Amino acid sequence: MKGRRDFADRNGRRFLAGTVRSVWPAAVALLLLPVWAGASGTQDLNGEVLDEHDHPIAGAICTLRGGVLPQEGISTTTGEQGHFAFPGLSYATYTLSCAAVGFEAASKPDIKISSATYPALRFVLSPETVRQRVQVHAQAPTAGEQGSAPPSQLNSAELQALPLVEQKFKAALPLTPGVVRTPDGRINIKGELENQGLLLLDSAEMVDPVTGSFSIEIPLDAVETLSVYKNTDLADYGRFSGGLTTVETKAPSGRFEYELSDFVPTPRIKSGHIMGIADDEPRFYLTGPLIENKLNFSEAFEYDVERQPVRGLAFPDNEIKTQGFNSLTSFQFIPSARQAVSVNVDTFPLRRQFADINSLVPQTASSDYGQRGYSIQIIDRYLSSLGGILTTLFQEMEFDSNAHGQGPEPMLVTPDGWGGNFFDSYGRDSNQQELSEKYQFPQREWHGNHEFRIGVEADRRSYSGDDTSQPVMIERQDGSLAERIDFSGSARLRATDTEIATFVEDHWLLRHNLTVDGGLRYSYQTVGEPAAFAPRSGVVYSPGSSGKTVFRGGLGLFYDRVPLLAGDFTQNPERIVTYYNLLGMPTGPPTTFQNAYIKVDENGRQVVPSENRLDSTPHNLTWNVEADREFTPAILARVSYLSSRTYQEFTVNPLVQASGPTLLLTNTGASRYSEFESSLRLRPAERADMSLSYVHSQARGDLNTLSALYVPFENPVIVPNLFGTLPSNIPDRFITWANFRLPAEVTLSPVFDLHSGFPYSAVGVLQNYVGPPDSLRFSAFGSLDLKVSKDVRVSFIPWLREHKLRLSFAVFNLTDHSNPRDVYNNIASPFYGHFEGFQHRFYDGYVDIVY
Repeated sequence: MKGRRDFADRNGRRFLAGTVRSVWPAAVALLLLPVWAGASGTQDLNGEVLDEHDHPIAGAICTLRGGVLPQEGISTTTGEQGHFAFPGLSYATYTLSCAAVGFEAASKPDIKISSATYPALRFVLSPETVRQRVQVHAQAPTAGEQGSAPPSQLNSAELQALPLVEQKFKAALPLTPGVVRTPDGRINIKGELENQGLLLLDSAEMVDPVTGSFSIEIPLDAVETLSVYKNTDLADYGRFSGGLTTVETKAPSGRFEYELSDFVPTPRIKSGHIMGIADDEPRFYLTGPLIENKLNFSEAFEYDVERQPVRGLAFPDNEIKTQGFNSLTSFQFIPSARQAVSVNVDTFPLRRQFADINSLVPQTASSDYGQRGYSIQIIDRYLSSLGGILTTLFQEMEFDSNAHGQGPEPMLVTPDGWGGNFFDSYGRDSNQQELSEKYQFPQREWHGNHEFRIGVEADRRSYSGDDTSQPVMIERQDGSLAERIDFSGSARLRATDTEIATFVEDHWLLRHNLTVDGGLRYSYQTVGEPAAFAPRSGVVYSPGSSGKTVFRGGLGLFYDRVPLLAGDFTQNPERIVTYYNLLGMPTGPPTTFQNAYIKVDENGRQVVPSENRLDSTPHNLTWNVEADREFTPAILARVSYLSSRTYQEFTVNPLVQASGPTLLLTNTGASRYSEFESSLRLRPAERADMSLSYVHSQARGDLNTLSALYVPFENPVIVPNLFGTLPSNIPDRFITWANFRLPAEVTLSPVFDLHSGFPYSAVGVLQNYVGPPDSLRFSAFGSLDLKVSKDVRVSFIPWLREHKLRLSFAVFNLTDHSNPRDVYNNIASPFYGHFEGFQHRFYDGYVDIVY
């Protein structure tokens, strides 16, 4: 275990350097591979989008389809001068369409890319009706090209303009309806923790193989679009029971470009004095050709040094300290006019000290966290002579992580919070391999047009590690010992899962205004469900010929991947519990809770599988209905209803049975989520965009799920499981954001978030629930964030002649609304019911060099 201790060490230099050394040989090999193979030429496609008065239209979405591009094509957003570019296209025939809110969409078919330079295109959009999807940001010209449950989406320009507390893609997720970030920092999509969802980077999984957490950051400057699906009719998506998040990266360019962002450190100011650096998060993006017209590359790099203050604790012992970097290197290679190959190499070392402190958890009682690893992803798309597209994906990932407390002292759990040192330490070495083949048949006509897709996937995840725990002392308010939890010793843990899946799906365009989607996915897991069938279906209908009204509906069954923490649950250290009376004497002998797993089948029979087989996989049934309406070219509305049910979740329950005390893992957990959403997309002026959403939802389920108790750190006390309100349950939420592009190259971007207070539970001395769990609530949350940016031309500096200097200022919680993060929830505490950790107004500034 010495290697893991090295990268968790406070120095951290060996940790970061070791990661670079482990990835460098693979990166060099991937860089040289295209050169050895030989290459054919490529061409760039450029143009501009204007209105009838020849004024540039910024923010128009241009979508290119054809060749060896994905089925949905690739999209880009026009800049301030209305320009767009598609670099590095293979020789083929394409169709390009451009649309903007308030304008008629325009398209150009039969764009033939060859060795000759293609002339720049010029799209002139008329201020007529535009048919489009009503969502956070996405468009489609006809109902036939729209899915039954379109995602909420943010593009790169919006991610750069909006005020984000952290310049990370995860910080933008709560801007989408149905995504909630609870006070402990956990992301929840349609009521489920992120661990039960899935994050895809250019179609490849980018989650912790052991826990499923979104632990791998993706450099913000590399992101082209960020999409969140709460339902989907596509059968090729699987391995999740919560939400699906996809990140599409920017394609490497055929010309050299660079951007440098947030390169000025933020000072830490206390009582009017500068006391060091609060954070330093410089980002760098470079793209260009390695071999002209043959091989392009891009590099997105971000370095992160941060001291995040936590309200409710006294300075200087109130900071979460983070150090790490993330590097995403991409290559685009066109070996022939029929083939395109892309390669991503990602490295993501990180160490975080005092990761879970809050008002009631001081630094001494917190846990540190560290990770390192790399991911190599290769995607090959081949266009057959018949017009079909074969897509091959391979990914190799290594992900190592560890966590440990601040010392060897026992942990204290008191009515007023935690003390001593955090009790649990672990080290995990994990890896994952992913291989898939998908084939899209040429379009066929039979009672309409059909687009068939088939595919097969293979995924293997494994990990090995150790877990060690020290005693936990539960004290009364007077300091006397009420309960002591000991552990049986260090445990060696390991688990492996292999999944084979296949799917078939059809996109059936019956008429120009009616489509039906259907598909079936089958999967086999060595740890989980041996045979799982997951059907999907959806319908999209637009009555009349105007396309102003669109109705949608979809139904899908989704099987999750089995958490590896469940596969080796019985190998964990056993808990040994001793209770004490008011005089400090044990009330009886120590009670050892043996770890056990029981599967309950559909008939209620209990089965104990052999070894680490669970024979069960969490699965989810989701359906939605939706109506979209364009009232005027500047007003677009949506109303929708979604219902989600999850079954066979793994839950943990301490039981005293006839066979003896048991900490029992079962597959009997369930949750349910319902959501009504109404949204408006407004364009009050040509250079102004607004999105407004109201969501009424309810989230209930089993509270002792494996993810809730063991991720990111194990709970010191595990109480009996109950079914009740989930911590992510927010009955009412209003979220709005806007971009106003003002004269003199000034951009104003506000975000307003108002929602019901988060739920919490009252507990007693032994941490058992007092009354229904999560029946109490924080006060309503309200925050107005604002970011103002000003672009300055610096043409007098030669190396900045084609760039702009962007000066930005952001203020968070502008109204200084009282938003507490923590509460004294133990009825034995004299502070019971008092809120702490108020998130007051704060500021940030950025200096960027942008293209």
